[in-house]
Amino acid sequence: MPEASVRRRGMGSSDPTPSGPTTLAHMNVDLFIPCFVDQMAPQVGMAVATVLERLGHTCTFRAGQTCCGQPSFNAGYWDEARQVAIRALEVFAGAEAVVGPSGSCVAMMKVFYPELLAGTPHETAALDLAARTFEFGEFLVKRLGVTDVGARFPHRVTYHDGCHGLRELRIKDEPRQLLRAVKDLELVECDETESCCGFGGLFSVKFPMISTAMAEVKGGSLVRTGCDYIVSSDPSCQLQLDGWISRCHASGSLGGSVARPRTVHLAEVLAGTVS
Repeated sequence: MPEASVRRRGMGSSDPTPSGPTTLAHMNVDLFIPCFVDQMAPQVGMAVATVLERLGHTCTFRAGQTCCGQPSFNAGYWDEARQVAIRALEVFAGAEAVVGPSGSCVAMMKVFYPELLAGTPHETAALDLAARTFEFGEFLVKRLGVTDVGARFPHRVTYHDGCHGLRELRIKDEPRQLLRAVKDLELVECDETESCCGFGGLFSVKFPMISTAMAEVKGGSLVRTGCDYIVSSDPSCQLQLDGWISRCHASGSLGGSVARPRTVHLAEVLAGTVS
């Protein structure tokens, strides 16, 4: 992501026009870009900025931001995670809204920072940041009151719920509302909608066989929909599912008649940037 401000783009003739009006006036949005996005899928961060700027809001990227601290937190190194959390409080101090394209990392800031910093001098700041932090789809629907951003995507898609978004942030219908409003898009639900993909960060490293078995269950369910694209709001889940699908496709275990679906982020679909 570029340093400092992500400059607003003009509403050119090729830009989709949002047909669902916002319920809020102009907002200054600080982008929270997780490690997976920064290092492996920067186009997702740019897609988030594109959608928000088309809706008339200003996006800023604060270059001092780092990892949310979830790896240390999940591994039990809470003292180290606290230091990362305190840095995030300093970096995002004064932000009107902090928006991230990962349910997992947003849950760390929104749910677990207050737990980590409870009883410390930083507790109030942690609660304040939590109240101003949103997952991308949640921000559009719940904060801005927008479901139709004027996007068009003429494909069959299925949606994968990341565990943190579903279970910690209680986000389920919001991304589906956004997808149903996309012109020419057909949304098909899989038969394992609430099953984990098996990634879980360090879980997939420490328990690879269990992780792979879980990917087989969820990946198989998504593939059986026959959709062209698997849409998610968590880049780490995309990495897990894409890896499993790629291996199966290469070995022929998906079956010769089954096309390989692509994994894409919700923001890419809404921004119209899927290549």
